[in-house]
Amino acid sequence: MTIRIVLADDHTILRQGLRALLEVEKDFRVVGEAGTGLETLEALEKLRPDVLVLDLAMPELGGVEVVRQAQQYYPRLGIVILSMYIKESRVLEALKYRGCSYVKKGDESSELIKAIRMAACGKRYLGAPLTEEDIENYVRRTQNQELDLYDTLTNREREILLMVVEGFSSSEIANRLTISPRTVETHRARAMHKLGLQNQAELIRFALQRGLTQDSEGFGVG
Repeated sequence: MTIRIVLADDHTILRQGLRALLEVEKDFRVVGEAGTGLETLEALEKLRPDVLVLDLAMPELGGVEVVRQAQQYYPRLGIVILSMYIKESRVLEALKYRGCSYVKKGDESSELIKAIRMAACGKRYLGAPLTEEDIENYVRRTQNQELDLYDTLTNREREILLMVVEGFSSSEIANRLTISPRTVETHRARAMHKLGLQNQAELIRFALQRGLTQDSEGFGVG
């Protein structure tokens, strides 16, 4: 059986290195690459791979949101999160989805290869030091909280808000999504209202707290 893989990372040189590493395995075939969250979803729709290898720190659409949509639309897809972070909210939020495995950047290549094979079979792999208990504790804490307002957003509202956080203007978002700038502004306003956010700074802080974007560098938020 050939395992068809899509690689998603915003660093081209890393994707090239991963491709070279993985294609040595006779049962692996890298069928596509993506450099942004939106490109990743497009690749999944077009290529329908068995496994997605994903960095959570993705521009345009955060990795956590990519995972959420991928699990919703492609429930049989295996996802291997390749991240430099451990036990960070962004990682644990993504790992709430049972179809996700985890490998830390810097681990031996054999760990990633093992994780991909397990993911292709519908099994979860967790690289050290993460455990199922860590994930269960995180899920328990978040379940005990009040209604998560983020869950009330539509997919389009989430998509647009995350692109706003990444610094795209309404016209740029409209071009990327093939909709009008007025429609972008409408979705953005509705989403901000649902979340109880008043301005760009509050939106960015919310996104950072949820692990939906990379970091605060370049956003002008203290």
